[in-house]
Formats: sequence, structure tokens, C-alpha cells
Amino acid sequence: MIRENFENNMMELQNKMKEMVEATVTALDKAFTALEKQDMELALTVIEEDNYIDNLEGEINQMAVWIIAKQQPVARDLRRIIAVMQMSSDIERVADFAVNTSKSTIRIGRTESLLDKTSIISMKDKASEMLKMATQAFVDENISLAKEVGELDDIVDEKNRANYELLKSMVKEYPDFTDQIVELLFINKNVERAADHITNMAEATAYFVKGQLFDLN
Repeated sequence: MIRENFENNMMELQNKMKEMVEATVTALDKAFTALEKQDMELALTVIEEDNYIDNLEGEINQMAVWIIAKQQPVARDLRRIIAVMQMSSDIERVADFAVNTSKSTIRIGRTESLLDKTSIISMKDKASEMLKMATQAFVDENISLAKEVGELDDIVDEKNRANYELLKSMVKEYPDFTDQIVELLFINKNVERAADHITNMAEATAYFVKGQLFDLN
């Protein structure tokens, strides 16, 4: 009965984390749709809806602490709870990067966009794919899938470097667009940092499953 209660509590905790991931993927999609379409209202919506994700993180942390206090788990069970808490923190940071992108979109406004000259959108798509994979790796306790997340992070890093060099060179070519280029550099860095946090999630899964720390970044 004690074990059954613990598993039920963990399933509820896991489901909250999955809900947080789904909301974060949606936030990223909305933020970059707003950026592409220069939709200020949609950008504002992303900012306003971030509280929902923040609240989910708070609920996860509170429930995790309650499970630790109530069930007093040890070894693998304790690592499982710690992994969820670490991952929820990383998910919240990814959601913050969606908010940052929306704020940059508002600052860019409706001036002629240089976005399509970069690979920032495909970079975001790769990060979203990583987020889904990292979550599935935890649910399935799949170390191989967690390692794949780390490999995809290398692709995001390459795109980040290429975008950085391209945008830096565009300052001379488009001097009247300097403010927009700076915002695109911020967005580019936001996606790269999001991918790093997602890789941290994969490392938390590896820690939970194997009981040792892995550097997948």
C-alpha cells in the first residue's frame, strides 16, 4: 500500500511536469509565431500566460517536498524526485526565454524584418524537439534518448555560432537596422540557452536512472 501510494504521488508529479512542458512548447511556438508575423498582441499573450507555468513549477516543488517529508524515499526514489525538481526549474527557464523573445518582438515592432535571413526559427524548432525528447527520456527512463538530446544541443550550438557571425556582419550591411539586429542577437542567444537547459534535463534523467552525473552538454 505504501509503495502504491508513492507511485500514485509520483505519477501526479510527473503529469504536472508534462503539463508544464506542453505549456512551455506552446509558449515557444506562440513567441516565435509572434516574431515571424510581427504580432504584438500574441507576444503580449505569451508574457501574460507565463504566470501559469511559474505556478506549475511552484506546485511541483511543493508536492515534491511533501512526498519527501511524507514518504521519506531513499536511493533511486529520492533521485527521481530530485530529478523532477531540477527539470521543472529548467523548464521554467525555457519558458522565460519565450517571454524574452516576446519582449524583443515588441521592441522590434513592425519594421521590415531581417529574421528570414537567419536560421533562428529552425534553431527554435530543434530546441522544441529536444524539450519533448528530454521529457520522454525521463518518462521512459531512456538513457539513449537522453544522450540524443545532448547530441542535438551540438546542432543548436552550431546554428547559434552561425547566426551570431551572420548578424554581426549585417550591422555594416544594414546600419539602419542595428536595433533590430541587437534584438535578434538576444533571441538567438535565448534559444541557445534554452537548449542548454533542456540538456540539463537530459542529464537529470541520466542521474535518476544511473545514479551518477553525466555531462551531455
